[in-house]
Amino acid sequence: MGHSEAFHSPCREIEQEILNTAPTRAIEKIMDLYGDEIKRLIYTYVKNTADTDDVTQEVFVTVYKKLDTFKGQSSLRSWIYSIAINKAKDHLRSWQSRNKRLKDRLIQSARVKKDTSDSPEDHTLKQSEFSSLLNQVMGLPIKYREVIVLHYFKELSTKEIADALSMKEVSVRTRLKRGRDKLKQLLSAERGVTNG
Repeated sequence: MGHSEAFHSPCREIEQEILNTAPTRAIEKIMDLYGDEIKRLIYTYVKNTADTDDVTQEVFVTVYKKLDTFKGQSSLRSWIYSIAINKAKDHLRSWQSRNKRLKDRLIQSARVKKDTSDSPEDHTLKQSEFSSLLNQVMGLPIKYREVIVLHYFKELSTKEIADALSMKEVSVRTRLKRGRDKLKQLLSAERGVTNG
């Protein structure tokens, strides 16, 4: 499910333009371009708004300090994702107990867009199914959860995920498959309990 190089060329041009500007201006452009998605990504790890803000700030301070070390072996976006993921994991190591909070908050805040053709019952059913799926995703071990979130929610290709996580693309595909299999098992078991 990878994206073609042609798809990325406009992004590469924007990234190159950013890298050719002064560091202070570059970090402003980077924050404008990637700030919200990095913040959402970090939130999937740390599960707390205040902590998300702190870790996001740390990420962009690190990006600013290390911008001159960026070698261009991956996209700038993947490099920033890698920093964000590492910062989030560092935070989790020191604050492991916060794992449950994200799960609870995501389930509470999960919203399914209401289709105008949906009856109230259909909308409620879709909302319930989405909440159940989100609950199961957030309950997966981190190694499966992170690739599923990056791929399906952040729409990164397997190559971009591999770059961000500093792992081989084949390992990403394996984790995606295993994560999906675990989700299917969990959802089937949940439906079996609910329906049976």
